[in-house]
Amino acid sequence: MTSLVLTAHGSADPRSAANTRAVARQVARLRPGLDVRVAFCEHNSPSLIDVLTECPGEAVVTPLLLADAYHARVDIPAQIADCCIGDRVCQARVLGEDDRLIAVARRRVMESGFSRLDDNLGVLVVAIGSSNPAANARTAEVAPRLAAGTRWAAVTTAFATHREPSLAESVQRLLDQGAARVVIAPWFLAPGRIPDRVQRFADEAGVGMAAPLGAHPLVAETVLDRFDQAAVKRAAA
Repeated sequence: MTSLVLTAHGSADPRSAANTRAVARQVARLRPGLDVRVAFCEHNSPSLIDVLTECPGEAVVTPLLLADAYHARVDIPAQIADCCIGDRVCQARVLGEDDRLIAVARRRVMESGFSRLDDNLGVLVVAIGSSNPAANARTAEVAPRLAAGTRWAAVTTAFATHREPSLAESVQRLLDQGAARVVIAPWFLAPGRIPDRVQRFADEAGVGMAAPLGAHPLVAETVLDRFDQAAVKRAAA
């Protein structure tokens, strides 16, 4: 049996871990009989090393991460290397800028009371941000894809952990481009401290903010897709 080890970064905010477990339950519903386990790189338990040690057979570590940055490239591989069954483990790709996730983000905007036909709306995609410029460049591709098939006035991207452009500057850019109102589309998987900080900005600035991607079935479907790709690649090796 090959286990799917859904691996999140972890957070001091319990809502983040709860979302990870909710995604795992969605994955299990979509694939009955699959051994789905949850692990965290830090802050929460169980740790990735502990979960891998308890896996009875092969395992595919499937990151519950959007960006192909530090945690996917350094943190998770290091923990796999440190576990005692590293030779039976492979790592799947991150979720990335998958079309299904962009569809969820668009749905979240509409669920927050905005229409895809609103030609006065500016949409600000806010992601956490990375020290990896290539990862940020890929994330910046989300905004124009999110706007595809809508009549929105303008879209742009900002990173919550970067000073430039600031959230305020990004909102002003949308207004300068013809938007009469603005909503933030968070490119986050779960609630947490950084999303809360963005929400406080939104409240103070008088702009709307949609919900994170959360445990939507399309998130779970994307997780399974990454798992399947890695499992097939390992079997062919």
